[in-house]
Amino acid sequence: MKKRGIGLGCAWYGTGYGNGFPDVSSAFVEIHDDGSATVLTGAVDVGQGSNSIFAQIAAEELGLRAEDICVNTADTDVTPDSGTSAATRQTYNTGNAVLKAVRQAKSRLLIYAAREFSCPTPEGIELKSGYIGVKGDPSRRMILGDMVFKARLNGERLISAESSTARSTPVDLTTGQGAPYWPYSFGCQAAEVEVDTETGKVKVLKVIAVHDVGKALNPTQVEGQIAGGVTQGIGYALLEELELQKGMIKNPAFSSYLIPTALDVPKIEAYFVEEAEESGPYGAKGLGEPAMLPTVAAVINAIDDAVGVRITSLPATPEKILQALAEKKEELG
Repeated sequence: MKKRGIGLGCAWYGTGYGNGFPDVSSAFVEIHDDGSATVLTGAVDVGQGSNSIFAQIAAEELGLRAEDICVNTADTDVTPDSGTSAATRQTYNTGNAVLKAVRQAKSRLLIYAAREFSCPTPEGIELKSGYIGVKGDPSRRMILGDMVFKARLNGERLISAESSTARSTPVDLTTGQGAPYWPYSFGCQAAEVEVDTETGKVKVLKVIAVHDVGKALNPTQVEGQIAGGVTQGIGYALLEELELQKGMIKNPAFSSYLIPTALDVPKIEAYFVEEAEESGPYGAKGLGEPAMLPTVAAVINAIDDAVGVRITSLPATPEKILQALAEKKEELG
């Protein structure tokens, strides 16, 4: 017999290393006389899309297209340390460093351009669509690259370096109080599952995921992060069992250590709540790991809703479910 159930799972998760551990990201930015810019950072894009985010941030500030920004993260001879691609920190922490560096270079460019255009203040200058000029006066503008070239001829090289340090304080071991992380991300997910009471097999039919992301700098990437997190959460809940014997891993291959395939992924509806985080770049905060956390609780709760047994160790394998059902039947007599 196959039975269906629905479960909810909620999570909150801190961005960064936390607990007072130094969490610093650095970035270099240079604006070139061909109208492009380069971002140098030690952050590693492992598929989460951080390079795209850094390009978007620089492009937004400089009035360029993301394609006009070269993000170099591969050369440790020239890229500054930006910490690990972990702890849900790259968009928030390194994104802040990139934003600060771009704004520093931009401010020098605006000061120079104000002199060139005889504009009273740098605030009267704007960067838009590859041009730089006086706000509200289309007749007083020029191609951005040309202005950068003039600045360089006059000894003004538009390069800057900045760092961003995440806010964090150690937890007081006596009181258990403190502010180990900042900011926090929040999420809630609902899962619908189908449990085969004869085999113990669980099939996840649908997951609805809602996450607080601060400001979504790239909505498509946010949806992808949520879908990836849900998929990993399903693996954590149902499949990924590490078998150890005398300190040795017994299942070191993907034929025995199972992870979800495309056939295991259910329909996923991803939604996000946008409430800007004042300390993040354009209001953004981390999402990478938080997207995985509610899935596990939602799936386990859905199993309980379907067949009335509580699985207390992960993963919820068919063997564990059948054993729990047998124990329940024995208790009921």
